[in-house]
Amino acid sequence: MHKLVARVLSADRFKPFGDVIDGAGLAPDKMINQGLCARFHDLARLDFADGRAGISLFASQAKSAPFLFELVERHPLGSQAFIPVDGVAYLVLVADDDNGVPTGFQAFVAGPGQSVNIHRNTWHGVLTPIDTPGKYVVVDRIGAGDNLEEHWFETPVLVTV
Repeated sequence: MHKLVARVLSADRFKPFGDVIDGAGLAPDKMINQGLCARFHDLARLDFADGRAGISLFASQAKSAPFLFELVERHPLGSQAFIPVDGVAYLVLVADDDNGVPTGFQAFVAGPGQSVNIHRNTWHGVLTPIDTPGKYVVVDRIGAGDNLEEHWFETPVLVTV
């Protein structure tokens, strides 16, 4: 079994796999709505081969540590953003690609207020809220063609936090 310890999610650590959508530590690009709302502009690179952007709502069951991953998936035709709506921490497992095989796994704990946009064709684990069920707005590609590839492991990946 592959064993991995999840780290706290940060923009620098996650950059090879996608974008962290979080205004913490950033100055707003501008103030709008009569100066009552800070706008943090263009925090994620949405990338679709074709089709259009769609917004869905996912309701995911909770998992508890240690976390066992038996598969990862990727989306060759479009990026996928996960935006939690209820403040539940969640685990993000990502991996590099070696000729169609996921390798070099990394795991992150996304805390309240942190969203992620996973780049197109990046291997990632299934949605994993920690200890409490979670709801997520998901922005991804809607269109023709197969935008899901799964890789099942012979040896699962075990992640602790």
